[in-house]
Amino acid sequence: MNSRRPRVVVVGGGLAGLAAGLEAADRGASVTLLERRPRLGGATWSFKRNGIWFDNGQHVFLRCCTAYLDFLERIGSLGDVTIQKRLSIPVLRPGGKPGTIRRTYGPAPLHLAPSLLAYPHISLRARLKVLAAGRALRRLDPEDPTLDRVSFGDWLAARGQPAEAVERFWDLVVLPTVNVAAREASLKLAAKVFVTGLLTDAASADIGWSSVPLSVLHGDAGRRALEARGAEVVTRAPVSAVRFGSGERPVVTVRRRSIEADSVVVAVPHDVVGSMLPSGAVPFQDRLDRLGVSPIVNVHLVYDRPITDLPMFAAVGSDIQYVFDRTGAAGLDDGRQCLAISLSAADSHLGASAPELVEHFVAEMARLLPDAAGAVVTESMVTREPRATFRGGPGTHPFRAGTGCGIPGVFLAGAWSRTGWPATMEGAVRSGVEAGRRAAGFALRGVSPVGEAAPAAGEGART
Repeated sequence: MNSRRPRVVVVGGGLAGLAAGLEAADRGASVTLLERRPRLGGATWSFKRNGIWFDNGQHVFLRCCTAYLDFLERIGSLGDVTIQKRLSIPVLRPGGKPGTIRRTYGPAPLHLAPSLLAYPHISLRARLKVLAAGRALRRLDPEDPTLDRVSFGDWLAARGQPAEAVERFWDLVVLPTVNVAAREASLKLAAKVFVTGLLTDAASADIGWSSVPLSVLHGDAGRRALEARGAEVVTRAPVSAVRFGSGERPVVTVRRRSIEADSVVVAVPHDVVGSMLPSGAVPFQDRLDRLGVSPIVNVHLVYDRPITDLPMFAAVGSDIQYVFDRTGAAGLDDGRQCLAISLSAADSHLGASAPELVEHFVAEMARLLPDAAGAVVTESMVTREPRATFRGGPGTHPFRAGTGCGIPGVFLAGAWSRTGWPATMEGAVRSGVEAGRRAAGFALRGVSPVGEAAPAAGEGART
């Protein structure tokens, strides 16, 4: 009797690929994960310069991101994140009174009403309009595909939301979650964010973030967790194609070598998957570019002294969107403070040079924080992800593929796929878990000998 464990090959070592590999391994499959880069973690990674750790971008999650939190627990990283006890977002404005969006101990959606009624950055009339729109949002079903035909901006306009409310409240939530402004966002995606995150359960929107470098949180811990389950992790392994082999099994081509598997999970971005799979394997494969891309830029500033005691804050009336204190994660213990300025939907900043961005945002920080005016920036870093996420506008839902595809035994994963969520870490993990579950189930139905082993780690050119 053949006792060989079924083989699942996972293409891509981002969060979706890591989650898929873990799920398949936990279901009894022998897993090989192939990643073209020398590191794991996908769009969540870190690097060190002059002894300071910088993340490529500030990534956050909400307490309602249950799949992501479960993923952290599986890889042993749950203790390396900070989660607010209660949602609290200080919102600063140059020359104005600070405000705070926070929840009370009351039930949803009443838990936000006191802070919204006191919110100083919009008029009382606008606050009442926001509360009325919130009640209407709560009645929407985020699973309704017809919501994808409408922009959130048009929906807000139809409910009398003034420009000040859109710019100083709605965009504070939509920009970092959908990675486009409210005027451009799909109503379906915006409804998912607000209904699931803010309007159903009072604790759902409590914000969390990593207290260690992202590479430590995801990539390093994910590798250890996979290898502890007997998985083979191969980096610098660029996959060029996934095809249906002559032996009625999917075949993965990596550096001109063929790896036969019982099933495959393809966990790569939407602008890559089309060229990796044969024509017709993915619905609308020749039109996946309609999902578009939306950039994220981060400006990291290290000050010679602390300039704020806030762990994070948002801003209105400024080009700054969100700021996070990364001093501990950066490894600083010499009295300096490292602050990361996170800029979503950052199209307007992509063309600026790093010195230009640093100069501009140092000045913006001084407008928001009085103590910044006399402080000296000792280190700075600009990180850019020009293709950070798909562009979550109306009409994108049909182009987000499901888990299955046109090749038997091949399954898709990624934050771009049809998760019901915007392009978030939660969506990536959910898609990976589902793809890993289905790949393991497919592989376990029948096992017979398969092809040659994966290339050794380090083989081939660096990427």
